[in-house]
Amino acid sequence: MEGSKTYSTTFDSVKYKFSSKKNLDIFLNNPEAYIPQYGGYCTYAVATNSKKVDIDPKTFEIRDGKLYLFYNSWGNNTLTKWLEENVKGLQKNADLNWEAIKLN
Repeated sequence: MEGSKTYSTTFDSVKYKFSSKKNLDIFLNNPEAYIPQYGGYCTYAVATNSKKVDIDPKTFEIRDGKLYLFYNSWGNNTLTKWLEENVKGLQKNADLNWEAIKLN
């Protein structure tokens, strides 16, 4: 569900919109628990190519309490690839790659 401008905030230079005041308040209480991994870029692209690639917000996975976002366009659903490959290995690659590219 798309959020509303009425219930929005900025955290760590990123603007977030919510569907209700309740959801906004929950986020404000602990934003680190809800922010997407890898700056909101495609997890698979960070893991495999060290690239910041835009995502489809409807293509995501919540794993171990963390939000991972993926590219899904033109017949290329990277969430499917992520799930078919070694997820734990890809997570380790993404963590390492993100440290190197996050400030670029």
